[in-house]
Amino acid sequence: MSDQFKGIEPMVYNSKINVPYSWWAGDTASKFYITLRDEKKIMGTKCTACNKVFLPPRKVCPSCFTENTQWVNISDEGTVITFTVARRQFAAIPNDRKVPVIWGMIKLDGADTAMLHYLDEIKPENVTIGMRVKAVFSEGRKGTIRDISHFKPVK
Repeated sequence: MSDQFKGIEPMVYNSKINVPYSWWAGDTASKFYITLRDEKKIMGTKCTACNKVFLPPRKVCPSCFTENTQWVNISDEGTVITFTVARRQFAAIPNDRKVPVIWGMIKLDGADTAMLHYLDEIKPENVTIGMRVKAVFSEGRKGTIRDISHFKPVK
């Protein structure tokens, strides 16, 4: 600290910055979101070199760096790989979500990778690793990952 600021009490202002912006999702994410919105289908990309299927889709295989040009349909059912529970409201939880909120890493059938999403229609104490779940699609889809409202247990 320079001498000119010695003895001056630092002031701290707590606030929230709202910076609206738009960005292009790119070819790969755009195709994924448009298909999710318009057809209620979950699609991933497949690496033709190592045969891995990525969800969320990847333009380039992170293992062998081959461009993923092949699209495949992925099941709307899968397995909970791991999960966590938020028991109080905080900024990352949208206002339309009630606490407790359960997030799960879900590996859908047909994919080699897992995706993070909400689990609902189940109590936190009943969620288990390895449980089977199914996607529930939102009524008013807008071309975002929230076009899948949540995943619920398969009965």
